[in-house]
Amino acid sequence: MSVFRTKSIEASMASAEEADHQLKRTLSALDLIVFGVGVIIGAGIFTLTGRAAKDYAGPSIALSFVVGAIVCGLAAVCYAEFASTVPISGSAYTFSYATLGELVAWIIGWDLLLELMLGASVVAQGWSQYFVTLLGQLGITWPEPLGPGSHFDLPAFLLIAALTLLIAKGIKESMRVNLVLVGVKLFIVLFVIFAGIQFINRDNWSPFIPPSQPGKAAEGLATPLLQVLTGMTPATYGVMGIMAGAAIVFFAYIGFDVVATTAEEARNPQRDLPRGIIGSLVICTVLYVAVTLVITGMQNFKEIDPKAALATAFTHVGKDGFATLISAGAVAGLTTVVMTLIIGATRVTFAMSRDHLIPATLGRTNPKTGTPVKLTLIIGGVVALIASLTPIGKLEEMVNIGTLTAFMLVSLAVPILRKRRPDLKRSFKVPGNPFVPWLSAAACFYLVLNLSIETWIRFVVWMALGFLIYFSYSRHHSKLATGEEEEGSRGAPEVLSER
Repeated sequence: MSVFRTKSIEASMASAEEADHQLKRTLSALDLIVFGVGVIIGAGIFTLTGRAAKDYAGPSIALSFVVGAIVCGLAAVCYAEFASTVPISGSAYTFSYATLGELVAWIIGWDLLLELMLGASVVAQGWSQYFVTLLGQLGITWPEPLGPGSHFDLPAFLLIAALTLLIAKGIKESMRVNLVLVGVKLFIVLFVIFAGIQFINRDNWSPFIPPSQPGKAAEGLATPLLQVLTGMTPATYGVMGIMAGAAIVFFAYIGFDVVATTAEEARNPQRDLPRGIIGSLVICTVLYVAVTLVITGMQNFKEIDPKAALATAFTHVGKDGFATLISAGAVAGLTTVVMTLIIGATRVTFAMSRDHLIPATLGRTNPKTGTPVKLTLIIGGVVALIASLTPIGKLEEMVNIGTLTAFMLVSLAVPILRKRRPDLKRSFKVPGNPFVPWLSAAACFYLVLNLSIETWIRFVVWMALGFLIYFSYSRHHSKLATGEEEEGSRGAPEVLSER
């Protein structure tokens, strides 16, 4: 049995019609855009902006966000082509199963699980910090032994428990809550932009790109892999500072790919998925650049507080009362991020269970809710325990390496599927194939090389665990191994173009 055996597109489409593994198609293009904005705008804009501006790029951090958006944009169009061609739950996992083979599909699914579960845990801990801060601003003291940074982070645990129950109840109900919270979050972001414009001092933008300076060399396992391979001397500010800033703020864009995980729940996936993926990325890029220009204009970048850049910028100009409003916005904003990441994790593992790479019983959908309740509760429980019991700060880069690896493999898969299946109906096509997908893969690879050796070691350990599970269980139980895939493909929905 070859580990590079592929699952046909027809079989993938047929699997969506299985009675006990079928999701409800209820999401519109607006739902998908809100879904994307809900997960993208979160921890990045509230926490990364200040640190990246102060330590790496100065006012030109706005250009770092543009560079990050370009890299994500290249990957986004690749995702859009796949999602509209094969509108099945599972995102990059499903796409790679049809092009690069079962082992690569497992690797990507395992990567996505790392990205989504760990990302939800990281953001939940950030939410806990903002929540306790907001309570303090309102005169309420949260018990320190059960707060963020303690042995048991109760706010993070309660947040994930509540969101898990909501997600299990139904995707449409989750989207209604998401819509309200995204509205609050967008209001706060727009408030920062329009309220802050009047306090901009253009002298703070001069020079817009600060002169390059020698950076502080990382030591030991914290050294970026690229620095070890090339012997490059680290630098801050200048052009290299902009690129280094882009590698940092890339975390702020993670999430648009989660839109693709809901492909099977979209009413018109061929039309709406590309709109949802690309539309959410464009909206967030405009907002990110505007916020960074305002913050660096209100305050000299050297004086920015990296822990709370948005709130302290207003404190700097004598508007202390705005800090409470911004903290409330952060609480609402991070809530949508955690919820969306948990949904993404359940949909990826749902697709893997339907292919029997993990036990099929885990992914059976409830006839009333139309959601995989058992799998949702398991994923939510694991995320809640990680967020509440683990000091997770040093593991944030693990989210980036898992995401970038998936982006890279999806980009490489686009020209492969174009060549193998030119007959497939594609409602959206990546322009400039194969150059654009190759450029996307190269850009993702460059950013991966900027991650630390420590992160690479952890990633290798995680992948080793994944290989152990695949070769001991998944390889022998998958539908391709047992022959069920061929049976399921009979009577599959038509996916070929008319001749």
